[in-house]
Amino acid sequence: MTGRFVIHLPVRASDLARAKMLGRTAGRSLGFLAAVELGGITVSAEDDQGVRHWVFCDRKLDGGRRCVLRADHVTACTTRLPGRRGR
Repeated sequence: MTGRFVIHLPVRASDLARAKMLGRTAGRSLGFLAAVELGGITVSAEDDQGVRHWVFCDRKLDGGRRCVLRADHVTACTTRLPGRRGR
């Protein structure tokens, strides 16, 4: 077999908000790895995995970078998290 493979890592959360928060935390923790695509992180209900909810905004910004804020943010897009320097 050749090509790309995707890791599915089931993690339980009590509701959608907590699932998204855990997805963002896991993504940001592993974001230093080139293989991790933050914009592709989604969450779903265990019994309805065909309905996925985006975790990150991932809009493409100037310079080719992507927004790192949550999918439903209401502020302007940014390539850096507020309050974090040097990242």
